[in-house]
Amino acid sequence: MPFSPALRVAGFGTSIFTEITQLAALHNAVDLSTGFPDHDGPELVKDAAIDAIRAGKNQYALSHGTIDLRRAIADHARRFYRQEVNLDTEVTVTNGAAEALHSVMDGLVNPGDEVIVLEPYYEVYAPNVIMAGGVPRFVPLRPTRLTTQGASIEWTIDPDELTAAFNDRTRAIIVNTPHNPTGKIFTAGELEAIAALCQKWNVIAITDEVYEHITFDGARHTRLATLPGMTERAVTISSMSKTFSFTGWRIGWIIAPPDLTAAVRLAHQFVLDCSATPMQHGAASALFLDDDYFSGLAADYQLKRDHLAASLRDAGFAVSLPSAGFFIMAGIEPLGWNDDVAMCKHLAAEIGVAAIPPSAFYSEANKRLGKAFIRFAFCKTMETLQAARARLVKLRR
Repeated sequence: MPFSPALRVAGFGTSIFTEITQLAALHNAVDLSTGFPDHDGPELVKDAAIDAIRAGKNQYALSHGTIDLRRAIADHARRFYRQEVNLDTEVTVTNGAAEALHSVMDGLVNPGDEVIVLEPYYEVYAPNVIMAGGVPRFVPLRPTRLTTQGASIEWTIDPDELTAAFNDRTRAIIVNTPHNPTGKIFTAGELEAIAALCQKWNVIAITDEVYEHITFDGARHTRLATLPGMTERAVTISSMSKTFSFTGWRIGWIIAPPDLTAAVRLAHQFVLDCSATPMQHGAASALFLDDDYFSGLAADYQLKRDHLAASLRDAGFAVSLPSAGFFIMAGIEPLGWNDDVAMCKHLAAEIGVAAIPPSAFYSEANKRLGKAFIRFAFCKTMETLQAARARLVKLRR
């Protein structure tokens, strides 16, 4: 008799990314589904990792990271956010942001604790809460102004829904800003409202900020931890995957006050012995790149965003133009569709372009909010985006 999976994972199912990736490969589709670049990051960052390998820096590092990388993370926080961070007691290096999220949940969430999850959400959030014994409490971002092709679509939080989600069982809230998949940058007013509720209910704010440097049209990202009253209750997560285009290196980090850092490290040390030592040296060099790198990165992605947005509008989609990140949420109703999963399967099999159905990023109660969209990634070479455009025009026919 076959064994059954443990109850904590039995209800998860297969990731939508796996299903779409397999479908894209079957039909040789242009892949705009995956949220990783199809090109490498800076050569000098690769050189730093290679130099570390050749210099014999190939053995275990401290569980919470090499001193060079922790110093670079602290310097980066000061440079971009005027945030003073103790590299010994407030910085933990992780195996990417995904492991960071897992260790944060295991280290801070007790069985029965509620964790507020703003949806649509990166797919690991709810499973991480559940595996830690917590209970996800979902609050949706709601699309507005979806009226005609090319219309402006905004994603907003209902302040009453957000307020109602907090109670004496709330342990934490996960805030992803800049946001995947909508590309929303949370406004100062929204962050201040979240901060006030966290302080009122003594709640930890866990912020996923992996798209912090990929912002457009002059928009700026604000780190929630820097707001008044949040230093002692904010856990900030980021990584080098998005900013530096080395997703396979799996280098992320957590910044948190000493008491929260100590709790997270208790879990982290048994989830992962340490991140790859040479890659940590490469990551340290990346964080010290000059300002031109960061501004050039954002400018390059803005050009790609605009190119894909124009292609999608020409194909008949309603486009939600993102303020940050890697993705465009495209409305499918102008094309006569109301089912994102069916549309994505049709798009891969018949049109030859792979995208992700965002209803997978919602709880069952709110899946309807995602069914009118599909998510396209523009973190690709211009050649890939041009190939997708040539295929997308077939939708008009």
